[in-house]
Amino acid sequence: MKVTRREFIAASGAAGLGLIQPAGLRASAPTAPVAIARCPDYGPAFLAATEKLFDQLGGMGRLVKGKTVTIKINMTGEAGMRLDHMAAGRTTWTHPRSVGTVVHLLDKAGARRIRVVEGAWVWPASLEEFMYLANWDARLVLGAAPRVELVNTNLPYRGKKPYTRFPVPNGGHLFPAYDLSTAYAETDVLVSLAKLKQHDTAGITLSMKNCFGCSPTTIYGDKVPKNEPAPVPYGGRNEIGHRGVRQPPSSAPSEKDPSSPREAGYRIPRFVADLVAALPLHLSIVDGVETIAGAELPRPGYTKMVSPGVLLAGTNCVATDAVGAAVMGFDPMAERGTAPFATCDSTLKLAEELGVGTRDLKRIEVIGTPIQQARFSFPDHLGPRPPAFGGRRGQ
Repeated sequence: MKVTRREFIAASGAAGLGLIQPAGLRASAPTAPVAIARCPDYGPAFLAATEKLFDQLGGMGRLVKGKTVTIKINMTGEAGMRLDHMAAGRTTWTHPRSVGTVVHLLDKAGARRIRVVEGAWVWPASLEEFMYLANWDARLVLGAAPRVELVNTNLPYRGKKPYTRFPVPNGGHLFPAYDLSTAYAETDVLVSLAKLKQHDTAGITLSMKNCFGCSPTTIYGDKVPKNEPAPVPYGGRNEIGHRGVRQPPSSAPSEKDPSSPREAGYRIPRFVADLVAALPLHLSIVDGVETIAGAELPRPGYTKMVSPGVLLAGTNCVATDAVGAAVMGFDPMAERGTAPFATCDSTLKLAEELGVGTRDLKRIEVIGTPIQQARFSFPDHLGPRPPAFGGRRGQ
């Protein structure tokens, strides 16, 4: 009997009986190989390196052939946000050429339909419009394969069912379930195409933190109605996500414990861990060719553009991000109070507790370039830390 993605997720949530995994089970959390490659730029070398990573993981045909593939990219923040006038794809965002390359390779591997999605900061325009506002050429993405769609998942999904509920297996840390765009429910294979970055709130932002943007701001954003989703999105996720000063509309599940800490360093890692448990990632790709050190968005005098020249890919998001953290010069086993989690809880640990994957490098096979040869120490490229950023947040 064929089991759909939705049925599988629902069954997994029921099987968890609402309990977080005990410590003994965390040690046996799933693992999968992670491939690393050196890559100097977004030209032909990026195509060759990415194709090699996919081959090292066993080929993408077995994963995507005949399937609907959704690629969650990272275009966090406002369209005009820049670091020293450089193109955002070279610093804070997924690069448009990297998106086109991945679309091309997944089409080549036999994907039936490919959707590129993001919860774009544009009210209430399409993702394509946002790309043009941000000086992207959307044709680099739309022309990379015959069947490519762009979806702004901050908007109600077109059709009779704009949102679908995704329960969190093993009970969840912050919310027991999340209402997300039905575009994700129509997905067979979910890909996170992320940047290798630090994060002001969550310590690091790689393939898992990229999924924070899967939560629609019509439900989890600022100024949403009390009882139902907003007809159009507005603002970021400060009130519900970062500060917890209110609950989502009553149409969506409320927090498990409204008396828990109302502090972003507690809330955001749990929000992200819940999401990647409820919305499983089948492929994580982390772009560290060019990126930003210091935070996830430009912070004048503190953040700077860096060129680690590295790519990572894996089929387990926790394992991939653990290797990514090590490449950045951090210990993926670090606890709160130790970099990169100096002021927050570890998303890696929290996802591991939900049974998503392991953060223990001893249990992760690394293929291709060894971690030591790929390492680029992000802490060595920072200026004095500024006061906590108080501006508008993207994801």
